[in-house]
Amino acid sequence: MVLEAAFPTQGQPGIERIPEFKPLPLLQEIAASDTALPEIEPVLTRWSREIAPGETLDAILAEAGLAANTRAEVALAIGAEYDLRRLRPGHSITLISTADGAARSVSLTVGDGVRIEATFGEELSTSVVSPEPEIVTLAGEAVIGSSLFAALEEADMPARFAVDLAQMLGGTVDFRRDMSGGEKLQLLWREARLGNERIGQPDLAFAALEIGGALYEIVWPDSGSGQATIYVDGEVLRVFAQPVEGARLSSVFGRRTHPVYGNVRMHTGVDFAAAGGTPVHATAPGQISFIGWRNGYGRVVELSHGSDTMTRYAHLSSTPDELTQGQRVAAGDMIGRVGATGTATGPNLHYEVLVEGRPTDPLTDERLASATERQTDDTALSRLAEARALMAASLDREIALQTTESL
Repeated sequence: MVLEAAFPTQGQPGIERIPEFKPLPLLQEIAASDTALPEIEPVLTRWSREIAPGETLDAILAEAGLAANTRAEVALAIGAEYDLRRLRPGHSITLISTADGAARSVSLTVGDGVRIEATFGEELSTSVVSPEPEIVTLAGEAVIGSSLFAALEEADMPARFAVDLAQMLGGTVDFRRDMSGGEKLQLLWREARLGNERIGQPDLAFAALEIGGALYEIVWPDSGSGQATIYVDGEVLRVFAQPVEGARLSSVFGRRTHPVYGNVRMHTGVDFAAAGGTPVHATAPGQISFIGWRNGYGRVVELSHGSDTMTRYAHLSSTPDELTQGQRVAAGDMIGRVGATGTATGPNLHYEVLVEGRPTDPLTDERLASATERQTDDTALSRLAEARALMAASLDREIALQTTESL
């Protein structure tokens, strides 16, 4: 028995075929589409604050909401690049995280704008970001009253420059006897800056000081060698190379209470306090007469400057591998790095000048100065002219800025 549809088919009265239904084109396209929906980036939040005295990295990360296992990972990653025992008030922590508290990155900002960053991804990675500072040249002038330090502070110039001037002119000028007050001082210096923040220590470029009718001028090179040329009334007086550039004079020549033994004894040199590893330079051309260890002095380099004068550089942490006994060095050559070897309370350079075997004050003795070659050629005089021109231009700029700010 054959059943037929109750609908007539075309060409057959009373019989129709059941229409064939096809999917709508739009539905068909959606069903067949292979296009994935776009990923929605999670909303990120930023949390940041400075470290307070006595706080630890773990406590701060806990306050920021990180879980204990995540805090441990961050501490290990950052600790691989930075000693966490050196955390100080003023350092800061920045956390980037998702709304559900998952960390994306943790950044520790330390001194001089350096950042240690831990980034979370498939793996935890750490990097050290050191910003590129801008080198700016500044100028200032002051009238000396009670003291050089006070004059610099009052003029809003770095007071530590008084030590550099004392080093340079110590053998030529008696600041207590020769200065009666009212002397004019001009300084030109360079600073590394990140925005408005100074990075590191400033470096002197030029100084001019009028004393007793004479004009003393000092030009420092921009090469970082620390070697400076001293002029009197436009003529070269001598060349001086500081043993440690930018260091603080922490102990002078003469009798003092020994910092370790506690008794009063003769201090046969001068001490320059500086960070461990700071380069130490020869103060005059000479020949290396000794490299090694001496009791109390620790690691030592000694230079011979002719038949009667010798300089000694003590408490060094290291010396260049290529430095050998008998080798000749020039003023400003690096001969070692600041350390705390021997009898020392901390990193410093103990610097001595011996004349015929007897210690003499390194800041006043002129024999060592005579061992340094005088630069009386046109190059030295042209450097003085360039420094004077830069000094004048910088002072004019400072005056213009002050006038603009006051309007």
